[in-house]
Amino acid sequence: MKKITIDPVTRIEGHAKISIYLNEDGQVSGTQFHVTQFRGFEKFVEGRPYYEMPGITARICGICPVSHLLASVKACDAIMAVRIPETAARLRELMHCGQFVQSHALSFFHLSAPDLLLGMDSDPAKRNVLGLLEANPELVREGIALRKFGQQVIEGLAKERVHPSWTVPGGVNAPLEAAVRDRILKELPAAQAIARRTIKFFKGVLDQFAEEISAFGTAPTMYAGMVDAAGGLQLYDGQLRFKDAEGNIVLDQMRAADYQTYIGEAVLPFSYLKAPYYKPVGYPEGTYRVGPLARLNVADRCGTPEADQELSEYRKRYGMIVASSFHFHYARLIEVLYALERIGALLGDESILDTRVRAHAGVNALEGVGMAEAPRGVLIHHYKVDEQGAIRWANLIIATGHNNLAINRAVEQVSKRFIDGTRLKEGMLNRVSAVVRAYDPCLSCSTHAAGQAALHIQLHGPDGAVVDELRQG
Repeated sequence: MKKITIDPVTRIEGHAKISIYLNEDGQVSGTQFHVTQFRGFEKFVEGRPYYEMPGITARICGICPVSHLLASVKACDAIMAVRIPETAARLRELMHCGQFVQSHALSFFHLSAPDLLLGMDSDPAKRNVLGLLEANPELVREGIALRKFGQQVIEGLAKERVHPSWTVPGGVNAPLEAAVRDRILKELPAAQAIARRTIKFFKGVLDQFAEEISAFGTAPTMYAGMVDAAGGLQLYDGQLRFKDAEGNIVLDQMRAADYQTYIGEAVLPFSYLKAPYYKPVGYPEGTYRVGPLARLNVADRCGTPEADQELSEYRKRYGMIVASSFHFHYARLIEVLYALERIGALLGDESILDTRVRAHAGVNALEGVGMAEAPRGVLIHHYKVDEQGAIRWANLIIATGHNNLAINRAVEQVSKRFIDGTRLKEGMLNRVSAVVRAYDPCLSCSTHAAGQAALHIQLHGPDGAVVDELRQG
């Protein structure tokens, strides 16, 4: 048996590699998606005061720290047993919308656009943001401007762009300034114009990728995403909805505190990334997807005019349940429109300037679970504390973890469709990497403290031959 290794998978956040196994005829017989980082946050937070958790866990990632902050402070709110002020909840959502804009812009323009604009088979030396700058400088500039807008929303609220300490248990630590509100509102139309042009551009190139659309992770799975009581899309506050591959609701309004009843966590021997699954169905049949594609599959509507208009067109093209993981890109752009519209709506309400933005309390419960939608999907923080508020135990289910089993399936499907070991071409391997990029995995966030960590050590002699090896897990 021969093996092809893609190491590293490029244009993703974090480190991963892919093993592709070929039979004697050069055809793909199996694949593995390896997450090679080990993140021990679940263990080394033990003993820390619960109120330090937002600041600590935000350091898991420099791309989506806001998402970790929000899931963490919601878990801390539960430990304090407080209802935060309404304005504080709106301000948290406002910052989260800025996070979605900047993160989705990074994913689309900088990580995936080289494939979409230059082509999957283009020169790999130029298939990057620099090659994109040469081919379409205006698109690159607009991507930078859109991401900058999202970051400036975060900075305006929190006075920091990365790892902001403004979001705290009980609410936020300072109200919004009128000058900041006015500045964001002034800059909002330009950001919305970029989003409109980008989605128009993307819809114009879709027909060039018919083969990829048909093969990029189209195997049936379940889907999970947060919705409000009426079934509308929610990014900051809501309950979890699961749908099956046919679009039937199998679980609705799941509270964060009940996640362990419905979500199990498997350990894969070849990866440091946990593999959640839907417990009532079992492992691995309970594979589900989260993130932009899944959110639009489970929600009845976005709830804002432009995003709902685009969602309607999206569903007319591809159906009420969109299976191809290629369309994570499409869904991501619709969510950018939604986030920008929500920013405008939140800032248009005068109560956003209210100065009552924090509730104060101590330890009133020994356990708390927080849940929010990160750009990449559902994010869950679960903490247990002692009477003094020190962390006794923590569990983090990262958005990319939810997608782990689906990514593995997608990698195998794309490999079997495009790779021929008898006449190997770089574009074949790029498509395998591209299906991973469609999920926009944030592997820097990946933690693995459940079960036994996989370990494979090889000792090589001077000639490169394997002298000895050790396997664990």
